Amino acid sequence: MVKIFSKKLTLVLILMMIFCIGTLCFIQPSISYDNDIQVEAGLTTNQIKTVQTKLKNWGYYTGSVDGIYGPKTRAAVIKFQQKNNLVADGIVGSKTAAALGMSLTSQTSSDLYLLAKCIYAEARGEPYAGQVAVGAVILNRVKSSSFPNTISGVIYQPYAFTAVADGQINLEPNDTAYNAARDALNGWDPSYGALYYYNPSTATSSWIWSRTVLVTIGKHKFAI
Repeated sequence: MVKIFSKKLTLVLILMMIFCIGTLCFIQPSISYDNDIQVEAGLTTNQIKTVQTKLKNWGYYTGSVDGIYGPKTRAAVIKFQQKNNLVADGIVGSKTAAALGMSLTSQTSSDLYLLAKCIYAEARGEPYAGQVAVGAVILNRVKSSSFPNTISGVIYQPYAFTAVADGQINLEPNDTAYNAARDALNGWDPSYGALYYYNPSTATSSWIWSRTVLVTIGKHKFAI
């Protein structure tokens, strides 16, 4: 009697094991749709934020500027592509990026570091948009024929930045300054194309007051 019961118990256990193994074979791994899209997009978090910001400003996107390339961001990109006669695949490639007014070209680590240092030295107490705007001014100067054509050349141009003259350029930048530098390099320009900025409470040059102010962010006025 004991042997029969033991055999039955063994058979039940074997059947349970077979059932469990069979069930596991049919369980699909959990897939994050957002993450799949993020990989497909091929963008950094800051680049995605730049795309979202631009599309939001133009009325294509209504979600959060969170750096996540989810379904809403993809849908907004497709709408933008359709409107601009681009291949509507939801992917921000070189042509779509150009239409958005941003560059996908990676910057050298030295450029990023130096830009972050200048942002930190010049604007660490300013709102985040103001820090990005300082970085944008430097990049706008690089593009202008009136200034040196490299980031280091612009920053170290004689008398261009107070932080270079007083040595604050040698301070180590924090994460916020790095993020602001990345956003500026990725095309975000809260200064609206400014070539200069100044603090009206400390500026002593009468010349800078003659410049046309485009926007004020925090304590800085950004001008051309």
